[in-house]
Amino acid sequence: MRRVLFDENIPRQLRRELPDFTIRTVQQENWAGFKNGALLRQASGSFDAFLTADQRLRHQQNVSKFEIGVVVIETYDTRLRNLRLFLPQIDEALRKVGPGEIVVIR
Repeated sequence: MRRVLFDENIPRQLRRELPDFTIRTVQQENWAGFKNGALLRQASGSFDAFLTADQRLRHQQNVSKFEIGVVVIETYDTRLRNLRLFLPQIDEALRKVGPGEIVVIR
């Protein structure tokens, strides 16, 4: 089962919609407030994928140097009811993203 880390901007209730993954939140790992680079370093090797709505991350970080894949949801609205519209794409991206890769969902 793939291990996924949810960023602070992803509602934790979304975990229920993705039962095929082992999901932890940044808050559960006590990593809240970490900058993106430090967060990716910390999560590398422990998680397979990082799910975020931070659209700047892919421009600010060289993700290829980390042992974790990143899935970015491009949306202005991170409320649960909106993110549910992206569930098929999120599920597929979390399954396919490899270490050092970025998948953008639009």
